[in-house]
Amino acid sequence: MPAPSSSVPTFDVAVIGAGPSGLTAALAFAAEGLDTALVAPAANLDDGRTTALLHASVGLLDRVGVWEDVHDKAAPLARMRMIDDTGRLFRAPEVTFNCAELGLDAFGYNIANADLNAALERAAAVAPNLTIFQDTGDRYAFGETDVTITAAGGHVLSSRLVVAADGRKSSLREAAGIDVRTWSYPQVAVVLNLEHDRPHHDISTEFHKKTGPFTLVPLPGSRSSLVCVETAEGALQLGEMSDDALALELEHRAHSILGRFKIATRRQMFPLSGMNAKSLIGHRVALIGEAAHVFPPIGAQGLNLSLRDVAGLVAIAGRAKAMDQDPGSADILSRYERQRWTDIATRTGAVDLLNRSLLSDFIPLQLARCTGLYLADRIGPLRRLLMREGMAPGTAGSLPAISR
Repeated sequence: MPAPSSSVPTFDVAVIGAGPSGLTAALAFAAEGLDTALVAPAANLDDGRTTALLHASVGLLDRVGVWEDVHDKAAPLARMRMIDDTGRLFRAPEVTFNCAELGLDAFGYNIANADLNAALERAAAVAPNLTIFQDTGDRYAFGETDVTITAAGGHVLSSRLVVAADGRKSSLREAAGIDVRTWSYPQVAVVLNLEHDRPHHDISTEFHKKTGPFTLVPLPGSRSSLVCVETAEGALQLGEMSDDALALELEHRAHSILGRFKIATRRQMFPLSGMNAKSLIGHRVALIGEAAHVFPPIGAQGLNLSLRDVAGLVAIAGRAKAMDQDPGSADILSRYERQRWTDIATRTGAVDLLNRSLLSDFIPLQLARCTGLYLADRIGPLRRLLMREGMAPGTAGSLPAISR
């Protein structure tokens, strides 16, 4: 394929997509000195959901200059409590994970997605080495030394490495010919924020119910975010309730641990599904975030896994840039895939197993889940290992420096 015209701007890296993963990736690549383009529409500032950012994710946001802008809008997560509320014959004991056991002030922080997206967009607007094309990627021509990107609004640019951060229905992933494996669950997540009249004491509580997790995560003040996983029929019933009736129902399901509830935001509903890309890379293409993996909102793993994709890819591409190597070469991309594959596979598998274990009445599976939580409650070294692994895979020393 002929080289792009001299009138077409050329970059080291082009990030396609402006969710939290894409915006963070663009900022991180630029901070590493790579000439970076961001091709995406304006960030979503109407997203009513929240995200629990674990320790390494906070470190990454701090390194790209965003955390200072948002930390006052986030609530610390000092303890994480899991309660078996399935009502089945075999029930696990209540387990509480305390960040103090790891010498930390908090496992992480819970923040509204709209606040996080706004801060990322503000940082991107003034970041050096970053050019923003407020457009949507439309067509991709894969050349030997670069990829030419034609956006829907007419922008044309080329890049040696193109990063797919355009979500679970990624058009870049499809253009690169990367297949996916998908599956679905008979569940719907009902998501909203609540006000309550008892303090949460920075404790995140996850009730395990027959239909899935019911999770309350602290927000600043006397507020919490809720993810209630229900059957499709159950979610529809919740959606049809008045705010007062819904608040009373949710308070009952939470056993009034936070006192009286008041609905603070509109309710949103998301059918649960899963997806894994069969490869994380294509010709001069790398997948991150939900372009690479999707699974239910359990255990604060989704965006944190995505930001570990970002940290891993940026570290590898940054070293390539420093050594005057091609960041989009097959060798560089293979290193990224090898580094990330195990983390993605184990996280996806663990969340899938936990979710299915709640839905199943198969007694051996229920016993296995209960035994695991019992051992985590009683054996300190195992509990601390689970806490460390829940925040990030392996030891802290294995994390890319940009995340520490």
